[in-house]
Amino acid sequence: MVDTVGPMRTRSLVLHALPATIEILRNHIFNWSIWPDFTQIPAPEQPFLQFEPIQLGESVALGGGRRITALPANHVVPAIGYLLDSGQASLVFTGDTTTNDALWPIVNTLVNLKYLVIETAFNNGERKLAQISKYLCPSLLAEELEKLERTAEIFVTHLKPGEIELTMQEIAECAGQFNPRMLQNGQVFEF
Repeated sequence: MVDTVGPMRTRSLVLHALPATIEILRNHIFNWSIWPDFTQIPAPEQPFLQFEPIQLGESVALGGGRRITALPANHVVPAIGYLLDSGQASLVFTGDTTTNDALWPIVNTLVNLKYLVIETAFNNGERKLAQISKYLCPSLLAEELEKLERTAEIFVTHLKPGEIELTMQEIAECAGQFNPRMLQNGQVFEF
C-alpha cells in the first residue's frame, strides 16, 4: 500500500508492506543494481520513498476517516491483500493469492463491503500450474466465491495477456452467478 507524506514539492511515497516484502525490495530491487535506492535519494533525510512495516491485521489511518488494513493472502512469496475502508463503504483487494480460508471470515464480517477485487491469473486448463504457483483459475475462483456471505460487486484482476477472453469466458461459466467483471485499466471506485 502506498501513501504520501509531506508538502507537494518534498512529498515522499510511503510503502506499507510486510517486513519480509520490504527486505526483498531492499535486497533485490532498490539496491543500486536494479534500481536506485529511492530511500536514500534525493537525500536520506528527505527520501522519495519510505518503507513502513505493516503486520497482518494491522490498520493504517489515511485521514478523512479512511483506513487500510492488511489482509491474509496465500502465495508463494510473502503477500497480503488489503481492505480499504472509507468509513461509509469498503473495498477488498485480495492481492496475489490462491484458495485462502483465512480471508473469508474477515470479509464476511464487513457489513459495508461494496467491492471485491480478486485475482484470477490462469485459465482452467492451467489449474495445476495455478495451484503450484498459488494463483486462482476460474474453477478455483468459483470455489472461493462460494465462501463469500456478503453482497459485493466483484471484479477480476491479474488476467494473463493472451488468455483474457478465454479466462473471462470460463469465469462466466464457473462463477457467473456472482456476476464477476473484469477490472478495467483506469477504473475508478467511489465508496
